Amino acid sequence: MPDLIAPTARLHTAWLEARDDWGPGVHEDGFGLRPSDEVDSPAGFRAWVARLVDGSDPAKPVEAGRLRATCRWIVEDDRVLGGIALRHGPDDHVLRLGHIGYGVRPSARRRGLATWALGRMLGEARGIGLDRVLVVCAADNIASARTIERNGGVLDEVRDTGLGAVRRYWITIGEPGA
Repeated sequence: MPDLIAPTARLHTAWLEARDDWGPGVHEDGFGLRPSDEVDSPAGFRAWVARLVDGSDPAKPVEAGRLRATCRWIVEDDRVLGGIALRHGPDDHVLRLGHIGYGVRPSARRRGLATWALGRMLGEARGIGLDRVLVVCAADNIASARTIERNGGVLDEVRDTGLGAVRRYWITIGEPGA
């Protein structure tokens, strides 16, 4: 069974394997990885993980120009299968990229992990007081669109951006058990 966990330096090797599954470059939304993050060395990885964990702690300050975000990793048997992030907001960044971003490594796709993780993260969104969230995906990413729709996403619009066309969905978060 998969689990949604806070980022941990304990899974350095497993996270690197997930990154290698994606191939070179900064990967899928949901990991909170910036181009300036150095994650290959144990020290760099620990620093990155600490930043992610601190970013979800309301008692810790957020860097200037940054938004508080709760990051979780999709893990099964100590394998990192993907990541999902809940951006606390609203602000211009959230209105452009959405409250929730996620990604599942190529070798773990088509198992329903993204749908499951998004559903779990909606509970966390409810826990921080959000009653609806914006989730955005590339217009041609049919799998992601279905994931969002399975979680109650209602298409608001398809919008052209500097990175291409995106679908913008709103999900209304009901009461627990509703």
